[in-house]
Amino acid sequence: MDSASLDRGARPDTTAEQRYQSAIREAGGGLKAALADCRSQGATVRQGCEDEARKRYQQDMAEAKALLHPPGTRASGAPAGPNKEVEPRIVGKPQPGS
Repeated sequence: MDSASLDRGARPDTTAEQRYQSAIREAGGGLKAALADCRSQGATVRQGCEDEARKRYQQDMAEAKALLHPPGTRASGAPAGPNKEVEPRIVGKPQPGS
């Protein structure tokens, strides 16, 4: 398992999905390490330290999502061009005399 992980880490990320997955793993590892550091501090500063660690994690996750869908690009599945919805057709009883 460690050998496979090391082999994977030796290759650069080439796709947006790979960069996104790497950023998520790094954010999670950073949160875990930061929370461990917070636990080693005194009780008076622990809560603030943990709050700051979680705030940083949220920022890291937002940056990771931006890697997946950079600004100025369409998300996959989004329609191209103007919205071409068909007007709804109202079905009902015909009016007398029509």
